[in-house]
Amino acid sequence: MDFFELNAFLELSSTLHFTKSAQKVNLSPSAFSRLVNRLETETGVTLCDREGHDVSLTEDGKKFAAFAKKCLAEQNELMEGFRHKDNLVRGTLHVFASVTACYTIMPPFVKRLNAKYPEVRLSVETGDPALAPDAIRQGRAELAVAAISDARIDAFDCIPVRKSPLVFAAGSSGPYVKVSGSPQDIVESVPLILPKAGLARSRFDSWIKSRNVKPIVAAEAEGNEAVMALAALGLGIGLVPQIVLENGPYREGFICHSAGNALGCYDIGFIQKTQISGSESVKKIRLAATDILHNTDWNSV
Repeated sequence: MDFFELNAFLELSSTLHFTKSAQKVNLSPSAFSRLVNRLETETGVTLCDREGHDVSLTEDGKKFAAFAKKCLAEQNELMEGFRHKDNLVRGTLHVFASVTACYTIMPPFVKRLNAKYPEVRLSVETGDPALAPDAIRQGRAELAVAAISDARIDAFDCIPVRKSPLVFAAGSSGPYVKVSGSPQDIVESVPLILPKAGLARSRFDSWIKSRNVKPIVAAEAEGNEAVMALAALGLGIGLVPQIVLENGPYREGFICHSAGNALGCYDIGFIQKTQISGSESVKKIRLAATDILHNTDWNSV
């Protein structure tokens, strides 16, 4: 087997589709099928179960895919070392951040990283900030932006950057521009759009349980942007951090209703694994990111 074959099988493990995988590595479907047959002959095990063009990896196939991923990563590391014998920090930093974080929290970090470590590139996956810890745990990202949990996690290095209260947002052309009463009165009389998961949702759930409040839930959404989109349609008022309303496309078109002290403020910032591990280039990139994170006065940014 060679690196090309390992890469081809890794594509198959990702797409689980022979034709799509063949196209990605510039082979005909029949040539790709013969390639997989050769790998199975060489390893002496069945790597995948085939149903037409669709496949599922066997347990041995999953082990082989992990082996292929490791080999290709080490090959890339070796070749990078051959190409760059200087001591510059270079490579890709994988980041998980919400769309809101990309235009609020990320820019000062990116500016400082580019200035000090110009050879470090960013690969950003956007999504619901509630999923940020899992992105770190699963190795999809080395760094993430999220609401920092009230109960700190020992395995995570957390760097608070901004504080934001939780508020209710209503579309300025919708039916909920004017609401009155205490936060308890509001949630029992006005339809709510809530995040499905995350710190804001856990705080809300704890609060209504402690007060025996029965909220009117119009919808649940993944991510602040989805909550805001439903609020703009007039479905109800959305529970979001105030930072979402203060920046980007949400500066206009919405009315902010205070949640009082009921749900409080929370810290928003960066999270990463405390332990720095991986290949030498990954370790260097992690150390570079940590340097920026811990040597920036975020209060003055």
